[in-house]
Amino acid sequence: MVKDRDPGSFAMLTSILLLGYSVAFSAGQNDTEPVVLEGKCLVVCDSNPSAEGGVTSSFGISVRAAGAKVAFSAVRGTNHEPSEMSNKSMTIYFDQVLVNIGNHFDLKASVFQAPRRGIYSFSFHVVKVYNRQTIQVNLMHNEYPIISAFAGDQDVTREAASNGVLLHLEREDKLYLKLERGNLMGGWKYSTFSGFLVFPL
Repeated sequence: MVKDRDPGSFAMLTSILLLGYSVAFSAGQNDTEPVVLEGKCLVVCDSNPSAEGGVTSSFGISVRAAGAKVAFSAVRGTNHEPSEMSNKSMTIYFDQVLVNIGNHFDLKASVFQAPRRGIYSFSFHVVKVYNRQTIQVNLMHNEYPIISAFAGDQDVTREAASNGVLLHLEREDKLYLKLERGNLMGGWKYSTFSGFLVFPL
């Protein structure tokens, strides 16, 4: 004998199905408007594969996950650059991480690797060691210089150079700092390198 269905349960199931089709339609339009369900907000991002950090639902859409948070900030507290470690590649190495959300900054190599496609923000700050010299630092993207910072006042000893940029990165792109000219101040955490994911694509 089949029992009669509860009208309340049937109405709730119908509402969930309609909401699901509505979400799927919105995702097909690349819409990022939040969907509100019983006072809670579900942010629909896109229909990209979940391998890039989203959670794929049964409707084939990707929902923004907590794992999409990416940020790092590193400092150099000891020794001038270039050092014995950096003489060949001229990579600027850092010895302390202040923030490394997602663990995508490799401190030993001093290289950031993008975990997913998106728009990222980067900034850096360095201080030269001696007067009567010029320093130049490049932000390198997969071995190619993207932006530079320059300081060359011959009468100033502790002159600083800094720069910042927004970049469209693909998954596994690598970024690091390269010393093109001069010597950098090592102690007291003068040299910094920071970045974060602005939003995924």
